[in-house]
Amino acid sequence: MSEKDAYQRKRVSADAAVGCVESGDVVDYGFFNGKPVACDQALARRAEELRDVCIYSAVNLPPVPAVTNFPESFIYIDWHWSKLTRILHQEVNPIYYCPIQYHRGPFYYRHLTDSRKYRTVDHNRETDRQHKWISICQATPMDEHGFFNLGPQNSSASACIEAADVVIIEVNRKQPVALGGSEESVHISRVDYIVEQAPEDQDLYDAPLAEPSETDRQIAANLMPFIHDGACIQLGIGAMPNAVGRMIADSDLKNLGGHTEMLVDAYVDMIESGRMTGACKNIDRYRCVYTFAIGTKRLYDFIDNNPALASCNVDYTNDPRVISQNDNMVSINNAVQVDLFSQVNAESSGGKQISGNGGMWDFVLGASWSKNGRSFICLASTYTDAGGNLQSRIIPALAQGSITTIPRQMVDTIVTEYGSARMTACPTWMRAEKLISIAHPDFREELIQEAEKWGIWRQSNKK
Repeated sequence: MSEKDAYQRKRVSADAAVGCVESGDVVDYGFFNGKPVACDQALARRAEELRDVCIYSAVNLPPVPAVTNFPESFIYIDWHWSKLTRILHQEVNPIYYCPIQYHRGPFYYRHLTDSRKYRTVDHNRETDRQHKWISICQATPMDEHGFFNLGPQNSSASACIEAADVVIIEVNRKQPVALGGSEESVHISRVDYIVEQAPEDQDLYDAPLAEPSETDRQIAANLMPFIHDGACIQLGIGAMPNAVGRMIADSDLKNLGGHTEMLVDAYVDMIESGRMTGACKNIDRYRCVYTFAIGTKRLYDFIDNNPALASCNVDYTNDPRVISQNDNMVSINNAVQVDLFSQVNAESSGGKQISGNGGMWDFVLGASWSKNGRSFICLASTYTDAGGNLQSRIIPALAQGSITTIPRQMVDTIVTEYGSARMTACPTWMRAEKLISIAHPDFREELIQEAEKWGIWRQSNKK
């Protein structure tokens, strides 16, 4: 049977495709912009007849998943929370966080399959109910060779499809073709049902480009002296990384490389300016490697059929052993809080999940193993709380319920608008003194008093 004949045979409506879902099943939605829309709406229409369906996805982007309106039928689990996830959790219905080591995402699908119920509500009880794993994700239209490109959300999609009992592809004509790399496409022979998405549901989320504040620009300026010709850059999302990208684009740096989990608009600036060529990379030379992308339409247009980029599965991009193969790796990530012991919280606030650990651990470790590699964890020294009060992000100790995303022994360098402080192999009192030196001046005396209570202050910066 030809690929075209197979396509016609497997093409069905969204309602028909999700008819395979039964109570107690696990449904894996595509991550990021790969989350299904038509099939999600069709599944929500079956809410009255379904119970205990566990739905897994990552980084909710608009539109709002329709199934979240029916918590009695669908248990929604997010591997990494977005702003939309937080809003849904607080204002609509519970959404649950699932902590993982991101680089091991494909491993979870490929090797933890002995019991099909281990990710279901029946995980610890005897039941006669049969459990299926169903994968539903967006992809580009099929090409002449019978392949659907997974777009800018490679991640662990291929492994998820491989482990699934039923595979549904939702075709979106606006998904850019993300060249590989590895595991960036799926052949029609691996697909059970094809749903063609309606034109009105095809727009990808055009993420607003955050304008850097003066604080963001100062943090970026404090990072620039550590970036040298030939360095390989990993950036996260946000105004500060965008500021770094623009500064690099306007600099005289040469032959930078890119190896990142998340491709953001800053990479477009660095590549189009000629600063990021990949010529000095040890692996994947002349290509910027990534596993997913979220950004503006400009970024998605840049990705489409661009051989300067390589979309790869996350157990390649985020494996610290792979990351470290590039010399001069520079990893730049954001944090929410750092305590005086240099423990980093990058995912919670007031004991509540607000984000996730993502690939931060992967890149902090990978950069530390890289020859001449450096890891930088950045944060503004303060924030303004709901009552309008200025609060320090450098705190005496993480509060009860806060999450330690990066343990202190892994931390290399902390950066605020007041400077940078290297923690590597420093004793506790030195870490405290260095962190206090880059805290907001209004909080330094209070932090000194707290450090004295903890027995980690020697007054050396008072001498």
